[in-house]
This record gives sequence, C-alpha cells and structure tokens, in this order.
Amino acid sequence: MKPTFQAAFKQQKKAYAVLHIFLILFLISLLAPLWCNDKPLVIHYQNNHYFPLLKDYYETQFGGDFETPADYLDPYIHQNITSNGNWAIYLPNPYNDRTLNDFDAVPNPAPPSKQHWLGTDDVGHDVLARLVYGFRNSVLFALVLTFFATALGIFFGAIQGFFGGKVDLIIQRLSEIWGGLPELYLLIILTSFFTPSLILLLILLTLFSWMGLADYVRAEFLKNRQQDYVMAARSMGVSSWRIMWRHILPNSLTPVLAFLPFRISGAVLALTSLDFLGLGIPNNRAGLGNLLAQGKDNLDAWWITLPTFIVLTVMLLLLVIIGEGVRQSLDVHRQA
Repeated sequence: MKPTFQAAFKQQKKAYAVLHIFLILFLISLLAPLWCNDKPLVIHYQNNHYFPLLKDYYETQFGGDFETPADYLDPYIHQNITSNGNWAIYLPNPYNDRTLNDFDAVPNPAPPSKQHWLGTDDVGHDVLARLVYGFRNSVLFALVLTFFATALGIFFGAIQGFFGGKVDLIIQRLSEIWGGLPELYLLIILTSFFTPSLILLLILLTLFSWMGLADYVRAEFLKNRQQDYVMAARSMGVSSWRIMWRHILPNSLTPVLAFLPFRISGAVLALTSLDFLGLGIPNNRAGLGNLLAQGKDNLDAWWITLPTFIVLTVMLLLLVIIGEGVRQSLDVHRQA
C-alpha cells in the first residue's frame, strides 16, 4: 500500500521539524502587534480602563494638552499613566515597524541598548521591530505571489497539455515572447508613472512568475491525457474541462508540490532584491531589503546589516530544507 504524502513527509524528520520551526516563527511574526507595539496593552487611569490596541485615544485623556493621538513614549504621558495610582502594561518591545521615538537621546542609527535591543536604523526605527514585521511582510507577500503565480501556471499549463496542437503552439510562442520582456525595466517604467506599492509589485511579478511552472504542468498533462482513465471518461461523454480538473490535475500535481517551497523562497528573494533597489515595499513599511540598503549606506552600523542577513539566511535555509523534504517525500510516494 502506497503511503500518503503526509505520511511520507513525516518520515523526513529534519524537514518535518524545520516546517514546525518555520510555522512557529511565522506565527510569532503574525502576533507581532501583541508583543512588538508602541501602544500599551491596557491602561488604568483615574479609575478607568483603556485599551490602546483596540482604540486610539487623545493625549488630553491622559493629562496632555493637545487633541492629537497619544504618544505613549512621551515621558510626560508615560509619567501620567504610571504614577499616582495609575498603571499601564507595556508590551515587551514598545515599538512597531513605524515608530519614531522623538525622545531618544542617542543620534540615529543608535547601537543596541536597553531601549532598543537591536538598535535603530538611520531614520530612528527600532531594528528588532523592523525585522519582525519585515519577516511577516516577506512571507505573506511570498505566499500570495506563489498562490496566484501557481494558479496561472496550472491554468495555462493544463490548457496547453490537454488540448495540444495549435492551442499549445500559440500559447507557447506567446509565453516565450512575454518571457523575453525585461521585467526589471518594466517595473522601473511603471513605478515612474505610479506610486510604488505591494499591489503593483504583486501584479507585475505574478504576470512573469507563472511561466516556469506552466512548462512542468504542461508536460504532466501531455503524459496523463493518454491514460486509460482519461480515455474511459471521454467515452462516457465527460466534458473536457471536467476531465482536466477532476481527473488529470490531481495526478499532475507532483511538480507543483515539489517546487512550491522553492517558489516561495524565490518570491522572498525577489521582494528583498526589489526592496533593496527602492522598488519594493514603501519606506513607511518594514522590508528586509530596505534594511539591507540602510546597512549599505551605514557600514559602521553593523546592528542593521548583521541581524537582517541572519534573518534572511535562516528564512531561506528553512524553506530550502522544507522543499527538499517535500521532493523526497514525493519520490517515496511514487516508489512505494
């Protein structure tokens, strides 16, 4: 009896353990607003309770002078909410990826200290917060890009492989022409007309990322469309689209699953590279490439470059190990 993919993957103990490590790190990054935020968890002020994570409050509610959102790093506000019977529960790292502490005494970029565990960048953002949120943004972007690019690759590859003939020839020639376009130049041109954003980047990368996978899906469909179960379905009058998606596709997913982790790591690298060039995540959002660019501009600020390099290396290493485990699991599944 052939083992299922899940059972075969569990036998790859290293990859299985690494998958859990990656999921734990990703979960920690998703929960970053609950432990890496410039707003206290709860405030008890003058017999009232406030929850800044859920609602914005003006500083006048805590003894301030202006009708502006409260800056909980302001020493005056901090003293008001932590003295005279008042109290506040601050999060372990009281900074998020966009926090600028105007009350820091050390010029930016500041080295690691009790206030900033990994120091600050040249703008004044907390490096630890930027790393955590940058990790989250990179993984989320890579997952979304991989999903849409994989869906397009499966769609076009399935059509080419199932119908063949002129349909295959026309799509193949058009994809070769499209793939020959300079992707980076197109991105530079588009960003000169539109404000750089993750949506624009996602659309452009999706339009170029599906072609590699489509070739593998096409080959699987070309092979499987001649199988007996396909011929039987044709003789029973089953529609071509139903045969493609209900019968051939489940038996053609081996290359999709095998390359999935590598496509995710490739998407992370693409976002980091474009972010490094200033074409990726906007500067008001955390990005690993932006941190690397700041490290290049501030070679003496090792606390910017070194942690970013470690985070990026560990992330890609975990994805590669998972990918190798998936590939070996598929081989075991076929040979069992």
